[in-house]
Amino acid sequence: MNPLAHNIISLYERHAHRWDARRSPTAELELPWLTRFAALLPPGAAVLDIGCGTGRPLAAWLIEQGHAITGVDSSPAMLALCRERMPAQRWLQADMRTLQLGDTFHGLLAWDSFFHLTADDQRHMFTVFRAHARPGTVLMFTSGPAHGEAIGEFEGEPLHHASLSPDEYRSLLAEAGFEVLAYVPEDPACGWHTVWLARCVGEALLGHLTP
Repeated sequence: MNPLAHNIISLYERHAHRWDARRSPTAELELPWLTRFAALLPPGAAVLDIGCGTGRPLAAWLIEQGHAITGVDSSPAMLALCRERMPAQRWLQADMRTLQLGDTFHGLLAWDSFFHLTADDQRHMFTVFRAHARPGTVLMFTSGPAHGEAIGEFEGEPLHHASLSPDEYRSLLAEAGFEVLAYVPEDPACGWHTVWLARCVGEALLGHLTP
């Protein structure tokens, strides 16, 4: 494995409180996309937040809208903050790459989390998405705008990001039974995030995929 990608979990664990202090507690930046995502959910939807971090601002906003969150993250320190602030929700320590909850959800969210994985691990994640989806499940995730790697920085340490090409993401979504509803590369209205919004249609070319 790429050593920088391997270090992501320990980096966030070491700097969980610093990350929380720097992250906006409110979702002004992400609100247009969160609103589009939530508009496709039924009332009181069950949402799986994959790589939930400290739960703010995205999970917190969805909870305010009446949805039920299952948050998954690899960092115990970040999950402790989630449990302290939002004790009525379910917060689980797990590696998203091997996630098998045995349940499906109305919504799947992987915002600023999935893109820390290597390219091969990202490809595998589409089987994880599919295993936790039902027909009609809405999926939203962020990626890079093109195939490649980018190394950022947090607290003086290198922070790994990777992306597949848009065409490959479209192919993987289709194979996993998702139709693309919206795709905006480097959205200037959302801090230059590259955002995907898709919905499970329940029909997939799943012969070579396993949950």
